[in-house]
Amino acid sequence: MRRFLRPGHDPVRERLKRDLFQFNKTVEHGFPHQPSALGYSPFLRLMAIGTRSGAIKLYGAPGVEFMGLHEENNTVMQIHFIPDQCQLVTLLDDNSLHLWSLKQHGGASELREEHRFTLKGPPGSPPSATQVTAVLPHSSREVLYLGTESGNIFVVELPSFRVLEDRTITPEAVLQRIPEDNCNRRSCELVEALREHPKNPDQILIGYSRGLIVLWDLQNNKATHHFLGSQQLENLYWQRDGSKFISCHYDGSYSQWPVSSDNRQSEPLENTVPYGPFPCKAISKIYWQTTKNGLPYIIFQGGMPRASYGDRHSISVIHGSQQTAFDFTSRVIDFFIIFSSDPAAEFDDPSALVVLAEEELVVIDLKSAGWPAVHPPYLASLHCSAITCSHHVSNIPLKLWERIISAGSKQNIHYSSMPWPIDGGTNIAPDPPQRDLLLTGHEDGTVRFWDASGVCLHLLYKLSTVRVFLTDADPNDNMNTLGEEEWPPLRKVGTFDPYSDDPRLGIQKIYLCKYSGYLAVAGTAGQVLVMELNDEDAEHVVDHAEADLLQDQEGYRWKGHEKLKTRDGPVRFEAGFQPFVLVQCQPPAVVTSLALHSEWKLVAFGTSHGFGLFDHQQKRLVFVKCTLHPSDQLALEGPLSRVKSLKKSLRQSFRRIRRSRVSSRKRRGAGGNASEVQEANAKFDQDVLQEMELAPVQRKIEARSAEDSFTGFVRTLYFADTFLRDSSRHCPSLWAGTNGGTVYAFCLRVPPAERRMDEPVRAEQAKEIQLMHRAPVVGILVLDGRSTPLPEPLEVAHDLSKSPDMQGSHQLLVVSEEQFKVFTLPKVSSKLKLKLTALEGCRVRKVTVANFGSCKTDDYSENDLAVLTNLGDIQIISLPFLKLQIRYPCIRKEDVSGIASCVFTKYGQGFYLISPSEFERFSLSTKWLVEPRCIVDMPEVTSNNHVHKSDTENAARKS
Repeated sequence: MRRFLRPGHDPVRERLKRDLFQFNKTVEHGFPHQPSALGYSPFLRLMAIGTRSGAIKLYGAPGVEFMGLHEENNTVMQIHFIPDQCQLVTLLDDNSLHLWSLKQHGGASELREEHRFTLKGPPGSPPSATQVTAVLPHSSREVLYLGTESGNIFVVELPSFRVLEDRTITPEAVLQRIPEDNCNRRSCELVEALREHPKNPDQILIGYSRGLIVLWDLQNNKATHHFLGSQQLENLYWQRDGSKFISCHYDGSYSQWPVSSDNRQSEPLENTVPYGPFPCKAISKIYWQTTKNGLPYIIFQGGMPRASYGDRHSISVIHGSQQTAFDFTSRVIDFFIIFSSDPAAEFDDPSALVVLAEEELVVIDLKSAGWPAVHPPYLASLHCSAITCSHHVSNIPLKLWERIISAGSKQNIHYSSMPWPIDGGTNIAPDPPQRDLLLTGHEDGTVRFWDASGVCLHLLYKLSTVRVFLTDADPNDNMNTLGEEEWPPLRKVGTFDPYSDDPRLGIQKIYLCKYSGYLAVAGTAGQVLVMELNDEDAEHVVDHAEADLLQDQEGYRWKGHEKLKTRDGPVRFEAGFQPFVLVQCQPPAVVTSLALHSEWKLVAFGTSHGFGLFDHQQKRLVFVKCTLHPSDQLALEGPLSRVKSLKKSLRQSFRRIRRSRVSSRKRRGAGGNASEVQEANAKFDQDVLQEMELAPVQRKIEARSAEDSFTGFVRTLYFADTFLRDSSRHCPSLWAGTNGGTVYAFCLRVPPAERRMDEPVRAEQAKEIQLMHRAPVVGILVLDGRSTPLPEPLEVAHDLSKSPDMQGSHQLLVVSEEQFKVFTLPKVSSKLKLKLTALEGCRVRKVTVANFGSCKTDDYSENDLAVLTNLGDIQIISLPFLKLQIRYPCIRKEDVSGIASCVFTKYGQGFYLISPSEFERFSLSTKWLVEPRCIVDMPEVTSNNHVHKSDTENAARKS
């Protein structure tokens, strides 16, 4: 049999690979990109969100999530749940209707598309004849009523989507019952709203855009009442008992209409312009909610005075003398109210206002004084400030976890204590096996700590670095402060704030030591902050140190942005991570690499000019190393720090980067020699395009010229206790890799603990390796005598890892963009290599060591390299023999931002941005899999369900 096996084919290894590796995209974290529609089912207590790309997402209790995707990828315009059913209907902008069902399969519920349908008119009819503008799922659960632009109302059978032509309500039939002097044919054009009577399912309210409203008897097929509004109609809402309804209008007014059995034509009881008498924006949707105390809640969208507040996105709540206009920083898509769905209840008694804005979901507690916001357990607005970097830490110790949560809870005291009101379904996924943190750095100088253990990405704590620096904005400013006589009574809500006070504050690198609680963050203007966790508020001076990476070399002059100015004297910090030392790189270019060794109390940092080492225990600079090549003048022009930081601002596409670079060129050109600037930027554009490589090129590994720009750019830093000088003594060391394919190794002498504060840390350069092909170095790793990667600092001290083997010879793995190469230590002689670019035609973008456990047995696990290429493929490569194990397509090669944002975890999972506001989570491991697993059971249907059904319709309706 052996002669029939392919060379290198090992059946045992192949079986083991199946037990170790499996690729799955598991869940999307964050806020849906470009939401377009909202629906809610009081029956199921589930919320649905549709997007402009055709996605539909359902949410209930934390961990209950479903996702579907329309094949057409068209915008979802409306979402309506079928009363008392696990079904919903979506309307797309191509006028197609889709029926979705929640069905159980394999012990869990799944969202499936059952049917699709497009309403077609008679031959030769214009598109407006069947363009659907309003959808009403009837409480009988047997039909849909579809209002159209032409004024016709078609009746469609469920679930077959068969049109019941004999039940069509035509404008002609409506006009027959209305006096001629009150109406004409144009009054029945464009159906704006359809509402079922809350007490009588045989009656529906039809609202036409020109102001005519008709109460239609379905049994007798005739109009029983008509109501004539003087303004263009926007929406309708029935009061709970069916005695009155509310209409809202284009001029910013709303009217209350009585429905009397005596009069077929009624005048409004009252007509109100809440923010008049000035011309106002349209009120596009309104709720009138009854309460036990007799004072109704009137809740509506829009209605602001056009001249002064026409650009505001607001929803107003009026309850007696209380009135607040909630002001959102992005456009309001839709909203609904959560209220009593018990048909026997006499009053609505609203409990929560749920608002879907373009960039976030906001829930307002209507039961508590002051109407505070509710902290959402999911749908986090990840991009409240643009994400610039991310960092994942696995298996957080319980003590650190609790301290971070405690610090976060002190920040959330202004949130409501109300339980999450959207709580349908049951999460049946197993509890997360460990506590994981995802840290995101943002453009406004903040770092957010997310619980990434399970399906819900939940914000635990937010850290701001702004207090250390002097900026234009005062951190004590309160944007919500209003004077007593302020009108309209606007109150800003939500967390989305896309504007940064100073782009230099942007966080570019993060490193957290989970054992010591030390945190290092580095920014766009060369700032490196070292922090430690404090459980109490504190006021102290932040020590400053400066690292001159140019080392006073002549002929170099920085032409980019200035460093951030720091505050003098003590600074007050709230509980949580508090900075105690600031290292300022000079020139203040963006920090491109960062490493922290909490056991040695050292932090290393690198920029486009060089790298340095800082002793944060003695608060002393150990050394700096300039990596600039004589041809690297361009690194001092400023485009590196400006444009590269934009590239790293992960929310931006490649096109936006190009536009930003053009505008920054114009600004620079105004103050300098235009031809020099143009020439420098042309060369820079060429280099950046080559690096980003939108169209990958297969080529042989060949030597790059030392004159290539940015060769001194420090890409990676790595601490290791290994054999650097000879094979008999190991010592602490720092390794640095550059864009020009150079690896520097420094021997470090760290004094023992008893003399740590008395003696300085000393460093001496021991090695300098120049890769022949000069490709950028993206990773450095030392393997011990067992060919196992060295443990993290303090990992052995906490009994979470075996001590490294210091008896056998160590090996150095250098990963460049084009190849993997293993060297022996301490001689640094080449031992093994894998030429990735020559063989595969791709380049390495991200690399990390991941531990893969077998799904068949707990006794076996192995360390491998997880590699992301510029083609968006993920490859798993074995250690130490560098054999390709498996390859998976993961990210589209055109998605440059997604590839740049990818971060791997220690146990074979990963995250990358699929939009500015969403992370896609994936798994490479058969053992570590985090994905939604939930079930939605059909609640019992009450006997008198008409009120309940009507509430479902009203709450789900998309204005």
